[in-house]
Amino acid sequence: MTKAADLCLSFFMTSPSDCGYLAQRKARAIVVDPDHPKDAPLYGLLSQIGFRRNGATIYRPHCDDCRACIPVRIPVDEFRPSRSQRRVRAANRDLSLRILAPTFDDGHFALYKKYLRARHPKSEMNEASASDYQAFLFSPWCDSLLFEYSIDDRLIAVAVIDRLPNALSCVYTFFDPEHGHRSPGSKAILQAIEYARGSNRRWVYLGYYIPDSTSMRYKGNWHPQERLIEGRWRRFEKGSTAAMIRSPARTGMGKAGDRAMDM
Repeated sequence: MTKAADLCLSFFMTSPSDCGYLAQRKARAIVVDPDHPKDAPLYGLLSQIGFRRNGATIYRPHCDDCRACIPVRIPVDEFRPSRSQRRVRAANRDLSLRILAPTFDDGHFALYKKYLRARHPKSEMNEASASDYQAFLFSPWCDSLLFEYSIDDRLIAVAVIDRLPNALSCVYTFFDPEHGHRSPGSKAILQAIEYARGSNRRWVYLGYYIPDSTSMRYKGNWHPQERLIEGRWRRFEKGSTAAMIRSPARTGMGKAGDRAMDM
């Protein structure tokens, strides 16, 4: 079986830019060669060593003097919801779910814009066009799904979920701010865990846990979880400060490019 460490890929480093999560910091990332053919199996292998998808780009944070972004995944067979997560599940029993192909929908885009205006009013993403929206969330090579939630035919939330051979990856959730009390993001994660179990997938990837970021701190609340630290997935239980090493993941792989590019 091919392992991520055995792949021969070229990588490029992005130019420094303002960090979107921690003030007064600069962010950089390693990106997979944009011209290299990509598919869900390759993405699945790279996810095991901390890479994520932004549109068609596969990347991993690699900032100067900062390692605040910690990849996190949930072992679905062992996950048990907390009391607050059970309350979220109960509070959303009246929602209807449709699982859709990742195609553009005017109603989804309108909800996305409404969400950004309320939750990220100063973000450049507020100026996003329909093509920007699609380029951010969708990819021609990725096996993605849309979890669409509604009540009485009113659209409440949309979650973008990627299917990997042995996992799901939660990409992005946007929702009607008037229903923020429902915790739609948590509902989407619970739904992803349920879907992963039903399709015999081992993990749900949540992206990067950033303890000092108010918008990314919630990812530390899902237990048990595994965090990729110093090249190894380490298990964390609720309330634990120590971790148990689960499975090694070598991070030296392939051929790294030396050309800088803006992402």
